[in-house]
Amino acid sequence: MQAMLEVSHNGWLVIAAFAVALMAGFTGLSLTRGASALPPGRRKLVVALASAILGGGIWSMHFVAMLGLQLPILFYYDALVTLISALVAILVVGVALLMLHFLPRTPRVILGAGALVGLGIVAMHFIGMEAMRICRAVYDAWDVALSSAVSVALSAAAIAVAYGARTQRNILLGAVCFAAAVATMHFAAMSLTDFAATGKAAAAGPALSNEALAMGVTLAVFVICGGFVLTGVSFFEPRTQSAAPAESAAPAAQPGQAGQAAPIAAPPAPEDEPPAPAADPPPPPILPGVPYEREGRTLFAPRERIAAVRAEGHYTILYMDGEKLFCPWSIAEAEARLKPSGFLRAHRSYLINPAHVTRFERTRDKGLCHLGGAPGLERVPVSRSRLPIVREALGV
Repeated sequence: MQAMLEVSHNGWLVIAAFAVALMAGFTGLSLTRGASALPPGRRKLVVALASAILGGGIWSMHFVAMLGLQLPILFYYDALVTLISALVAILVVGVALLMLHFLPRTPRVILGAGALVGLGIVAMHFIGMEAMRICRAVYDAWDVALSSAVSVALSAAAIAVAYGARTQRNILLGAVCFAAAVATMHFAAMSLTDFAATGKAAAAGPALSNEALAMGVTLAVFVICGGFVLTGVSFFEPRTQSAAPAESAAPAAQPGQAGQAAPIAAPPAPEDEPPAPAADPPPPPILPGVPYEREGRTLFAPRERIAAVRAEGHYTILYMDGEKLFCPWSIAEAEARLKPSGFLRAHRSYLINPAHVTRFERTRDKGLCHLGGAPGLERVPVSRSRLPIVREALGV
Protein backbone atom coordinates (compact mmCIF):
# COMPACT_ATOMS: atom_id res chain seq x y z
CA MET A 1 0.00 0.00 0.00
CA GLN A 2 1.34 3.38 -1.00
CA ALA A 3 2.31 5.65 1.90
CA MET A 4 0.34 8.86 2.25
CA LEU A 5 2.04 12.21 2.72
CA GLU A 6 1.71 14.39 5.78
CA VAL A 7 -0.49 17.43 5.13
CA SER A 8 -0.73 20.82 6.84
CA HIS A 9 -2.10 24.25 5.91
CA ASN A 10 -0.87 27.80 6.30
CA GLY A 11 -3.47 29.44 8.55
CA TRP A 12 -3.06 32.93 7.07
CA LEU A 13 -3.76 31.67 3.57
CA VAL A 14 -6.83 29.83 4.83
CA ILE A 15 -8.17 33.16 6.14
CA ALA A 16 -7.18 34.89 2.89
CA ALA A 17 -9.03 32.25 0.88
CA PHE A 18 -12.27 32.89 2.78
CA ALA A 19 -11.82 36.66 2.35
CA VAL A 20 -11.46 36.21 -1.42
CA ALA A 21 -14.66 34.15 -1.59
CA LEU A 22 -16.48 36.76 0.51
CA MET A 23 -15.39 39.66 -1.72
CA ALA A 24 -16.28 37.73 -4.86
CA GLY A 25 -19.71 36.83 -3.50
CA PHE A 26 -20.49 40.41 -2.54
CA THR A 27 -19.26 41.82 -5.86
CA GLY A 28 -21.06 39.30 -8.05
CA LEU A 29 -24.38 39.47 -6.18
CA SER A 30 -24.23 43.28 -6.05
CA LEU A 31 -23.65 43.51 -9.80
CA THR A 32 -26.83 41.57 -10.52
CA ARG A 33 -29.05 43.80 -8.38
CA GLY A 34 -31.61 45.31 -10.75
CA ALA A 35 -30.39 43.23 -13.70
CA SER A 36 -33.77 41.57 -14.34
CA ALA A 37 -35.31 44.92 -15.24
CA LEU A 38 -32.60 45.82 -17.76
CA PRO A 39 -32.98 45.35 -21.52
CA PRO A 40 -31.82 41.87 -22.62
CA GLY A 41 -28.53 43.08 -24.10
CA ARG A 42 -27.43 44.93 -20.97
CA ARG A 43 -28.75 42.12 -18.79
CA LYS A 44 -26.55 39.57 -20.58
CA LEU A 45 -23.51 41.80 -20.09
CA VAL A 46 -24.20 42.13 -16.36
CA VAL A 47 -24.71 38.36 -16.04
CA ALA A 48 -21.43 37.72 -17.89
CA LEU A 49 -19.50 40.08 -15.59
CA ALA A 50 -21.08 38.60 -12.46
CA SER A 51 -20.34 35.06 -13.70
CA ALA A 52 -16.69 35.92 -14.22
CA ILE A 53 -16.46 37.43 -10.73
CA LEU A 54 -18.29 34.61 -8.93
CA GLY A 55 -16.69 31.79 -10.93
CA GLY A 56 -13.29 33.47 -10.71
CA GLY A 57 -13.83 33.88 -6.99
CA ILE A 58 -14.47 30.15 -6.60
CA TRP A 59 -11.29 29.36 -8.55
CA SER A 60 -9.21 31.97 -6.71
CA MET A 61 -10.41 30.81 -3.31
CA HIS A 62 -9.46 27.22 -4.17
CA PHE A 63 -5.96 28.04 -5.33
CA VAL A 64 -5.23 30.55 -2.57
CA ALA A 65 -6.03 27.71 -0.19
CA MET A 66 -3.91 25.31 -2.28
CA LEU A 67 -0.97 27.72 -2.06
CA GLY A 68 -1.30 27.24 1.69
CA LEU A 69 -1.15 23.44 1.29
CA GLN A 70 2.11 22.19 2.76
CA LEU A 71 3.45 18.78 1.66
CA PRO A 72 6.89 17.27 2.30
CA ILE A 73 7.61 17.16 -1.47
CA LEU A 74 7.64 19.72 -4.25
CA PHE A 75 4.76 19.56 -6.72
CA TYR A 76 3.35 21.63 -9.54
CA TYR A 77 0.21 21.93 -11.66
CA ASP A 78 -0.81 21.25 -15.24
CA ALA A 79 -1.61 24.72 -16.64
CA LEU A 80 -4.23 23.43 -19.11
CA VAL A 81 -6.23 21.51 -16.49
CA THR A 82 -5.95 24.47 -14.11
CA LEU A 83 -7.41 26.77 -16.79
CA ILE A 84 -10.21 24.30 -17.50
CA SER A 85 -11.16 24.29 -13.81
CA ALA A 86 -11.57 28.10 -13.88
CA LEU A 87 -13.63 28.07 -17.09
CA VAL A 88 -15.93 25.35 -15.77
CA ALA A 89 -16.66 27.39 -12.64
CA ILE A 90 -17.44 30.53 -14.67
CA LEU A 91 -19.61 28.63 -17.16
CA VAL A 92 -21.69 26.80 -14.55
CA VAL A 93 -22.26 29.92 -12.46
CA GLY A 94 -23.19 31.77 -15.67
CA VAL A 95 -25.91 29.22 -16.46
CA ALA A 96 -27.27 29.59 -12.92
CA LEU A 97 -27.41 33.39 -13.25
CA LEU A 98 -29.13 33.11 -16.64
CA MET A 99 -31.82 30.99 -14.98
CA LEU A 100 -32.27 33.59 -12.23
CA HIS A 101 -32.45 36.61 -14.55
CA PHE A 102 -34.15 35.24 -17.68
CA LEU A 103 -36.71 32.83 -16.18
CA PRO A 104 -39.58 33.54 -13.79
CA ARG A 105 -37.94 33.54 -10.36
CA THR A 106 -39.99 30.76 -8.78
CA PRO A 107 -38.80 28.77 -5.74
CA ARG A 108 -37.99 25.88 -8.07
CA VAL A 109 -35.79 28.07 -10.28
CA ILE A 110 -34.00 29.55 -7.26
CA LEU A 111 -33.39 26.09 -5.79
CA GLY A 112 -32.20 24.74 -9.15
CA ALA A 113 -29.82 27.66 -9.67
CA GLY A 114 -28.40 27.22 -6.17
CA ALA A 115 -27.87 23.51 -6.72
CA LEU A 116 -26.14 24.26 -10.04
CA VAL A 117 -23.76 26.71 -8.33
CA GLY A 118 -22.98 24.02 -5.73
CA LEU A 119 -22.19 21.47 -8.44
CA GLY A 120 -20.01 24.06 -10.18
CA ILE A 121 -17.99 24.51 -6.99
CA VAL A 122 -17.53 20.73 -6.72
CA ALA A 123 -16.54 20.37 -10.38
CA MET A 124 -14.01 23.20 -10.12
CA HIS A 125 -12.50 21.72 -6.96
CA PHE A 126 -11.94 18.21 -8.22
CA ILE A 127 -10.79 19.30 -11.68
CA GLY A 128 -8.32 21.59 -9.95
CA MET A 129 -7.12 18.73 -7.77
CA GLU A 130 -6.54 16.59 -10.88
CA ALA A 131 -4.14 19.27 -12.14
CA MET A 132 -1.56 18.32 -9.49
CA ARG A 133 1.64 16.65 -10.74
CA ILE A 134 4.46 14.75 -8.94
CA CYS A 135 1.84 13.92 -6.31
CA ARG A 136 -1.83 13.11 -6.60
CA ALA A 137 -4.97 13.56 -4.54
CA VAL A 138 -6.48 10.31 -3.25
CA TYR A 139 -10.26 10.20 -2.71
CA ASP A 140 -13.17 7.93 -3.59
CA ALA A 141 -16.73 8.29 -4.85
CA TRP A 142 -18.08 8.57 -1.30
CA ASP A 143 -15.82 11.55 -0.64
CA VAL A 144 -17.06 13.26 -3.82
CA ALA A 145 -20.70 12.54 -2.95
CA LEU A 146 -20.37 13.91 0.58
CA SER A 147 -18.56 17.04 -0.64
CA SER A 148 -21.23 17.54 -3.30
CA ALA A 149 -24.04 17.29 -0.75
CA VAL A 150 -22.39 19.93 1.44
CA SER A 151 -21.74 22.22 -1.51
CA VAL A 152 -25.24 21.93 -3.01
CA ALA A 153 -26.98 22.49 0.34
CA LEU A 154 -24.95 25.56 1.27
CA SER A 155 -25.03 27.05 -2.24
CA ALA A 156 -28.80 26.60 -2.48
CA ALA A 157 -29.13 28.40 0.85
CA ALA A 158 -26.88 31.23 -0.37
CA ILE A 159 -28.90 31.76 -3.58
CA ALA A 160 -32.19 31.50 -1.69
CA VAL A 161 -31.07 34.20 0.73
CA ALA A 162 -29.63 36.49 -1.95
CA TYR A 163 -32.62 36.15 -4.29
CA GLY A 164 -35.42 35.77 -1.77
CA ALA A 165 -35.59 39.59 -1.67
CA ARG A 166 -33.11 41.79 -3.50
CA THR A 167 -32.41 44.08 -0.56
CA GLN A 168 -29.07 45.22 0.80
CA ARG A 169 -29.45 42.93 3.79
CA ASN A 170 -30.12 39.90 1.58
CA ILE A 171 -27.16 40.70 -0.65
CA LEU A 172 -24.83 40.90 2.36
CA LEU A 173 -26.17 37.70 3.92
CA GLY A 174 -26.07 35.96 0.55
CA ALA A 175 -22.41 36.94 0.10
CA VAL A 176 -21.54 35.49 3.52
CA CYS A 177 -23.44 32.29 2.70
CA PHE A 178 -21.71 32.04 -0.69
CA ALA A 179 -18.27 32.40 0.91
CA ALA A 180 -19.22 29.82 3.54
CA ALA A 181 -20.40 27.42 0.81
CA VAL A 182 -17.15 27.70 -1.18
CA ALA A 183 -14.82 27.52 1.82
CA THR A 184 -16.73 24.78 3.64
CA MET A 185 -16.89 22.59 0.55
CA HIS A 186 -13.17 23.03 -0.13
CA PHE A 187 -11.96 22.21 3.36
CA ALA A 188 -14.53 19.45 3.85
CA ALA A 189 -13.23 17.82 0.68
CA MET A 190 -9.62 18.39 1.73
CA SER A 191 -10.28 16.72 5.07
CA LEU A 192 -11.43 13.62 3.15
CA THR A 193 -8.48 13.70 0.74
CA ASP A 194 -5.07 12.08 1.12
CA PHE A 195 -1.98 12.79 -0.97
CA ALA A 196 0.51 10.32 -2.40
CA ALA A 197 3.75 10.87 -4.28
CA THR A 198 3.74 9.57 -7.87
CA GLY A 199 7.02 10.88 -9.29
CA LYS A 200 5.26 11.30 -12.66
CA ALA A 201 5.68 14.68 -14.32
CA ALA A 202 3.62 14.11 -17.46
CA ALA A 203 1.20 16.97 -18.17
CA ALA A 204 -1.28 17.82 -20.91
CA GLY A 205 -0.22 21.48 -20.86
CA PRO A 206 2.71 23.60 -19.66
CA ALA A 207 4.01 23.06 -16.15
CA LEU A 208 2.76 25.59 -13.60
CA SER A 209 4.85 25.91 -10.44
CA ASN A 210 3.52 27.25 -7.17
CA GLU A 211 5.40 30.49 -7.81
CA ALA A 212 3.82 30.97 -11.25
CA LEU A 213 0.41 29.98 -9.88
CA ALA A 214 0.80 32.54 -7.11
CA MET A 215 1.30 35.29 -9.70
CA GLY A 216 -1.83 34.27 -11.61
CA VAL A 217 -3.91 33.98 -8.46
CA THR A 218 -2.64 37.38 -7.29
CA LEU A 219 -3.84 39.01 -10.52
CA ALA A 220 -7.25 37.34 -10.20
CA VAL A 221 -7.58 38.44 -6.57
CA PHE A 222 -6.57 41.99 -7.56
CA VAL A 223 -9.44 42.12 -10.08
CA ILE A 224 -11.87 40.78 -7.46
CA CYS A 225 -10.68 43.32 -4.89
CA GLY A 226 -11.10 46.12 -7.43
CA GLY A 227 -14.65 45.02 -8.19
CA PHE A 228 -15.34 44.74 -4.46
CA VAL A 229 -14.20 48.32 -3.84
CA LEU A 230 -16.14 49.74 -6.80
CA THR A 231 -19.39 48.01 -5.92
CA GLY A 232 -18.98 48.68 -2.22
CA VAL A 233 -18.65 52.44 -2.77
CA SER A 234 -22.12 52.69 -4.31
CA PHE A 235 -23.79 49.82 -2.46
CA PHE A 236 -25.21 51.81 0.44
CA GLU A 237 -27.37 54.52 -1.02
CA PRO A 238 -27.00 57.83 0.85
CA ARG A 239 -30.12 58.92 2.62
CA THR A 240 -31.55 62.10 1.20
CA GLN A 241 -33.69 64.57 3.10
CA SER A 242 -36.87 65.66 1.43
CA ALA A 243 -37.38 69.34 0.91
CA ALA A 244 -39.29 71.19 3.57
CA PRO A 245 -42.87 71.93 2.58
CA ALA A 246 -43.45 75.40 1.26
CA GLU A 247 -45.25 77.78 3.52
CA SER A 248 -48.82 78.34 2.49
CA ALA A 249 -48.82 82.02 3.39
CA ALA A 250 -46.46 84.62 4.81
CA PRO A 251 -47.03 85.53 8.47
CA ALA A 252 -48.96 88.72 9.09
CA ALA A 253 -46.96 91.71 10.27
CA GLN A 254 -47.45 92.66 13.87
CA PRO A 255 -48.36 96.21 14.78
CA GLY A 256 -45.50 98.22 16.14
CA GLN A 257 -42.75 96.06 14.56
CA ALA A 258 -39.84 98.13 13.40
CA GLY A 259 -39.75 98.76 9.67
CA GLN A 260 -43.26 97.29 9.13
CA ALA A 261 -46.60 99.09 8.94
CA ALA A 262 -49.63 97.77 10.72
CA PRO A 263 -52.10 96.09 8.34
CA ILE A 264 -54.89 98.32 7.13
CA ALA A 265 -58.30 96.75 7.50
CA ALA A 266 -60.38 96.73 4.32
CA PRO A 267 -63.54 98.86 4.56
CA PRO A 268 -66.69 96.81 5.06
CA ALA A 269 -68.80 96.29 1.97
CA PRO A 270 -72.05 98.22 1.82
CA GLU A 271 -74.99 96.21 3.10
CA ASP A 272 -76.94 96.62 -0.12
CA GLU A 273 -74.04 95.48 -2.32
CA PRO A 274 -74.00 91.76 -3.06
CA PRO A 275 -70.80 89.95 -2.12
CA ALA A 276 -68.30 89.47 -4.89
CA PRO A 277 -68.37 86.01 -6.37
CA ALA A 278 -65.62 83.72 -5.15
CA ALA A 279 -62.77 83.27 -7.56
CA ASP A 280 -62.49 79.89 -9.22
CA PRO A 281 -59.79 77.72 -7.62
CA PRO A 282 -56.64 77.45 -9.71
CA PRO A 283 -56.43 74.26 -11.75
CA PRO A 284 -54.27 71.54 -10.23
CA PRO A 285 -50.73 71.47 -11.58
CA ILE A 286 -50.03 68.97 -14.34
CA LEU A 287 -47.43 66.58 -12.95
CA PRO A 288 -45.10 64.78 -15.34
CA GLY A 289 -45.25 61.05 -15.91
CA VAL A 290 -42.78 58.62 -14.40
CA PRO A 291 -39.92 57.62 -16.76
CA TYR A 292 -39.25 54.00 -17.60
CA GLU A 293 -37.06 52.29 -20.16
CA ARG A 294 -38.13 49.83 -22.83
CA GLU A 295 -36.14 48.63 -25.85
CA GLY A 296 -33.64 51.45 -25.55
CA ARG A 297 -36.30 54.17 -25.34
CA THR A 298 -37.44 56.28 -22.41
CA LEU A 299 -41.24 56.36 -22.00
CA PHE A 300 -43.42 57.97 -19.34
CA ALA A 301 -46.07 56.22 -17.25
CA PRO A 302 -49.13 58.12 -15.96
CA ARG A 303 -48.88 58.36 -12.20
CA GLU A 304 -52.46 57.32 -11.52
CA ARG A 305 -51.98 53.99 -13.30
CA ILE A 306 -48.96 52.98 -11.22
CA ALA A 307 -49.94 50.60 -8.42
CA ALA A 308 -46.63 50.37 -6.61
CA VAL A 309 -42.92 51.11 -6.83
CA ARG A 310 -40.30 48.66 -5.57
CA ALA A 311 -36.60 49.33 -4.93
CA GLU A 312 -34.21 47.28 -7.03
CA GLY A 313 -30.66 48.26 -6.14
CA HIS A 314 -30.05 51.87 -7.13
CA TYR A 315 -33.12 51.80 -9.39
CA THR A 316 -36.81 50.97 -9.03
CA ILE A 317 -39.46 48.76 -10.62
CA LEU A 318 -42.88 50.19 -11.52
CA TYR A 319 -45.93 47.93 -11.31
CA MET A 320 -48.49 49.20 -13.81
CA ASP A 321 -51.28 47.44 -15.73
CA GLY A 322 -49.85 43.99 -15.02
CA GLU A 323 -46.32 44.91 -16.16
CA LYS A 324 -43.00 45.42 -14.39
CA LEU A 325 -41.16 48.45 -15.77
CA PHE A 326 -37.58 49.56 -15.13
CA CYS A 327 -37.35 53.11 -13.76
CA PRO A 328 -34.01 54.97 -13.43
CA TRP A 329 -35.10 56.71 -10.21
CA SER A 330 -33.89 55.50 -6.84
CA ILE A 331 -36.51 54.73 -4.21
CA ALA A 332 -35.63 57.96 -2.38
CA GLU A 333 -36.07 60.05 -5.52
CA ALA A 334 -39.30 58.24 -6.39
CA GLU A 335 -40.68 58.99 -2.93
CA ALA A 336 -39.83 62.70 -3.21
CA ARG A 337 -41.31 63.03 -6.71
CA LEU A 338 -44.44 60.92 -6.18
CA LYS A 339 -45.41 62.19 -2.74
CA PRO A 340 -47.49 65.07 -4.25
CA SER A 341 -49.51 62.41 -6.12
CA GLY A 342 -50.46 60.63 -2.89
CA PHE A 343 -47.96 57.77 -2.98
CA LEU A 344 -47.00 56.41 0.44
CA ARG A 345 -43.75 54.83 1.65
CA ALA A 346 -45.15 51.63 3.13
CA HIS A 347 -41.74 50.02 3.59
CA ARG A 348 -38.16 51.04 2.99
CA SER A 349 -38.32 49.15 -0.32
CA TYR A 350 -41.88 49.96 -1.41
CA LEU A 351 -44.11 52.88 -2.39
CA ILE A 352 -47.83 52.26 -2.87
CA ASN A 353 -50.62 54.12 -4.61
CA PRO A 354 -53.56 54.06 -2.13
CA ALA A 355 -56.01 54.15 -5.05
CA HIS A 356 -54.89 50.63 -6.02
CA VAL A 357 -55.13 49.09 -2.53
CA THR A 358 -57.95 46.51 -2.51
CA ARG A 359 -57.49 45.08 0.98
CA PHE A 360 -55.55 45.82 4.15
CA GLU A 361 -54.47 43.26 6.78
CA ARG A 362 -53.12 43.99 10.23
CA THR A 363 -50.39 41.52 11.32
CA ARG A 364 -49.52 42.29 14.92
CA ASP A 365 -47.58 45.56 14.80
CA LYS A 366 -47.16 45.47 11.01
CA GLY A 367 -49.48 45.23 8.04
CA LEU A 368 -50.07 44.04 4.47
CA CYS A 369 -51.58 45.99 1.59
CA HIS A 370 -53.16 43.92 -1.18
CA LEU A 371 -52.94 45.55 -4.58
CA GLY A 372 -54.92 45.17 -7.77
CA GLY A 373 -53.28 45.30 -11.18
CA ALA A 374 -49.81 44.35 -9.94
CA PRO A 375 -49.13 40.67 -10.77
CA GLY A 376 -46.05 39.45 -8.95
CA LEU A 377 -46.62 42.00 -6.19
CA GLU A 378 -50.08 41.22 -4.90
CA ARG A 379 -49.05 42.08 -1.33
CA VAL A 380 -46.83 44.87 -0.04
CA PRO A 381 -45.51 44.75 3.54
CA VAL A 382 -46.13 47.73 5.79
CA SER A 383 -43.36 48.26 8.33
CA ARG A 384 -43.98 49.06 11.97
CA SER A 385 -42.83 52.68 11.66
CA ARG A 386 -45.01 53.33 8.58
CA LEU A 387 -48.14 51.61 9.86
CA PRO A 388 -49.86 54.69 11.39
CA ILE A 389 -49.32 56.77 8.23
CA VAL A 390 -50.66 54.06 5.94
CA ARG A 391 -53.69 53.37 8.12
CA GLU A 392 -54.53 57.05 8.30
CA ALA A 393 -54.25 57.41 4.52
CA LEU A 394 -56.48 54.36 3.98
CA GLY A 395 -58.95 55.45 6.68
CA VAL A 396 -58.67 52.27 8.74
